[in-house]
Amino acid sequence: MGKPFSLLVKPASADCNLRCRYCFYIEKSSLYSQADIHRMPDDVLERMISTYMATRQPVYTFGWQGGEPTLMGVKFFEKVVSFQQRYGRPGSKVSNGLQTNATLIDDELAALLARYNFLVGVSLDGPEELHDYYRRTAGGQKTHRKVLQGIECLRRNKVEFNILTLVNSKNVGRAREVYQYLKDIGCFYHQYIPCVEFDEKGDPLPYTVTGEEWGDFLCGIFDEWIRADIYRVSVRIFDSILNFLVDGIYTTCHLAGNCCQYFVVEYNGDIYPCDFFVTEKLKLGNVMENGWEELENSPAYVEFGRQKAEWNSQCRSCRWLYICSGDCLKHRLYAGGRPERLSWLCAGWKKFFEHSMPYFRQLALGILRERERAGIVPKTGRYELFPEKRPGRNDACFCGSGKKYKRCHGSAGIFDAY
Repeated sequence: MGKPFSLLVKPASADCNLRCRYCFYIEKSSLYSQADIHRMPDDVLERMISTYMATRQPVYTFGWQGGEPTLMGVKFFEKVVSFQQRYGRPGSKVSNGLQTNATLIDDELAALLARYNFLVGVSLDGPEELHDYYRRTAGGQKTHRKVLQGIECLRRNKVEFNILTLVNSKNVGRAREVYQYLKDIGCFYHQYIPCVEFDEKGDPLPYTVTGEEWGDFLCGIFDEWIRADIYRVSVRIFDSILNFLVDGIYTTCHLAGNCCQYFVVEYNGDIYPCDFFVTEKLKLGNVMENGWEELENSPAYVEFGRQKAEWNSQCRSCRWLYICSGDCLKHRLYAGGRPERLSWLCAGWKKFFEHSMPYFRQLALGILRERERAGIVPKTGRYELFPEKRPGRNDACFCGSGKKYKRCHGSAGIFDAY
């Protein structure tokens, strides 16, 4: 096998008990319109787990998403754990993550999630007024109160969880309020995701944020965090930037130079390269028919990943290319666009990096000094802090694109300013 990969599993496909107005995945039900209800069969589940755990991975990483994966019920997740235990080799490490709207969480399910160390992501867009604007049931009922009940159930059962906030047109101008609210309800692990959706003509839908709005939002969150919370609150994008500065490792896929990071597994075993690109054209195969090595080397998958490093000419002169790698393909390929298009959020990322990077560098240097005092041998990936440690011209680029450094980030002169 090639480099490590994870699985993002849609066991109930796009089925969900909510109808959030901005949901990009609900339309994927049209791919499987032959059935009204979609649930992963036991044979598909077993085949997926057994074959994945037969590959060599440092950690076998399963992300259970939807739609709404808790529609599968507790018995399904008991089978998940049972198959993982059956097919895992001695010493294997398994990581399970569950992304949920939390409205169906009960004590029985929460107890299982705690027992087997599932990390749960709960979708919460801020205070009641902001959350309920877009996140409602199919009948139009508000959901904020039920989400808080789900969070309390997770706490009661000692389940580790974080909050995923979709930054949309309703909450994007209220960064500090959202951040403070999450802290006030005792949530200190945050993930902020930009809502970027377009119609078939390429026009932004009403809930989409602009690049400038995204940049202002991130700066607002950062200012609150850097002021008093760097040792108290974990913000995923901030953690990812520090991971790269200190260790040269991208821990968030949209920062890396290649999009071959994981596979999406639909309820019937169909395989896709990314959940933003679950389309008939990009179906790679099926877990019941194709092996992981075959899928990993398939021309469609390789080509999909390669597009990430096909940058706009402006990217090659941008001092922030090393940390953004052109941003997520979803924000470049919309409405039939080419990968060379600038990200819809480019202006926002630039504003945020200009505002925050001096502080991140100081934090990263502090971490490195602490490691040195502790006698920890530094790793080799600190290219931005120490340009002399950059790869040689013919070495593989640090971004994971698979290109030589001189033909990838090295061609952009990204360290010249340091």
